[in-house]
Amino acid sequence: MTKYKIIRMYFEGGSRVIKKGLTLEQAQAHCRDPETSSRTCKKAGNVARTQSKGPWFDGYEEMK
Repeated sequence: MTKYKIIRMYFEGGSRVIKKGLTLEQAQAHCRDPETSSRTCKKAGNVARTQSKGPWFDGYEEMK
């Protein structure tokens, strides 16, 4: 079975893997959550991340 990873990407440069070993459905569900983008997040921790690191979003890709 193909597995996926979630990558947090920052518009000002840089990225990091935040989850591994997900199914496609799990990865897609994660990325549909409004809390996985600086543009739509409302939780204090995510808003603080945006203030300190600038715009960001979570995406997914197949693990190799």
